[in-house]
Amino acid sequence: MSDHDHMARAIRLARNGLYSTHPNPRVGCVLVRDGEIVGEGWHRRAGGPHAEREALAVAGDRSRGATAYVSLEPCCHHGRTPPCTDGLIAAGVGRVVVAMQDPNPLVAGQGMAQLAAAGIAVNSGLLETEARALNPGFVKRMSEGLPFVRCKLAMSLDGRTAMADGESKWITSAAARADVQRLRARSEAIVTGIGTVLADDPSMNVRLAAGDLPGLDAGDAVIQPLRVVLDSRLRMPPRSRMLPLPGDTLVICTERDAGKARDLEQAGAEVLAVGGVDGHVDLRAALQRLAQREVNEVLLETGPVLAGSALAAGLVDELVIYMAPHLMGDMARGLFSLPALRHMHQRIDLEITDVRAIGKDWRITARPQ
Repeated sequence: MSDHDHMARAIRLARNGLYSTHPNPRVGCVLVRDGEIVGEGWHRRAGGPHAEREALAVAGDRSRGATAYVSLEPCCHHGRTPPCTDGLIAAGVGRVVVAMQDPNPLVAGQGMAQLAAAGIAVNSGLLETEARALNPGFVKRMSEGLPFVRCKLAMSLDGRTAMADGESKWITSAAARADVQRLRARSEAIVTGIGTVLADDPSMNVRLAAGDLPGLDAGDAVIQPLRVVLDSRLRMPPRSRMLPLPGDTLVICTERDAGKARDLEQAGAEVLAVGGVDGHVDLRAALQRLAQREVNEVLLETGPVLAGSALAAGLVDELVIYMAPHLMGDMARGLFSLPALRHMHQRIDLEITDVRAIGKDWRITARPQ
């Protein structure tokens, strides 16, 4: 097997941590000696052993002289666990192949430099595109101070998201709704607007068992994402369905109203003021605050006004649109509210990166250009 094959295996292993490693990146490692895989592992949970340590524990003495294929540069600093560079050096690994440099400023090339200084041959850049795609939120948070924002929408074939009176259950099939649960499970935060809360009183939680998520065993705990409500004037009812559910709820406003904030906090929410723009919560500031809380990936689940505002502001990294095979008519509500777009040259161009069937619906994944 080639370097390419072994690195592809490391990236596949890293995917096992898709629903469990946050806020840490998903990382896989394969140890190969004399053409034979002698150890492999992946990072399972924050605070647990990193992928390199997992693989070294499996390989034991067979690590000496082996080549380590790692999907992300080995760490070289003390966090909750000791540096992986120290483990690789102590094990006598002869070569390390890295898919991509760690964007974390605490590492950022220093891990590879430490390995090279210890006499270990180091190569980097193999399958870098695939490795980066596995950790879009971690990369963006470390490089830009913002989380990766994925906007989820459901629509009919004629681009409608709800009937004129707001009725929207259910546009898509059960299979599509289960797929959304997996999107939620890989996200550290789900963000919605107060309009959605007042209209639908959503739960905004993951409703899949651990055994339904690849990489998790039936007895594992499912990490509930942070529920975030953008509520400029703190209109959220303290009896909202999401507040007593497992996990945390953060209500972000423009200015703190002491009485309303107290009622929400007594009901189990945290209230945070970040300032406003044109009477609405400053969305960029809100996302920056989420990044400061180590939120890598945000799932935006909201109506056309907030979705349109986020898209127009250039804050949406990816659109995930579920399209159902039915028509809802002229009077039904649209996908985005984008009143500023009046001429063809103002169009927002999208690159479609994936289209696939989910049950009887179609899932379209696209990125704004």
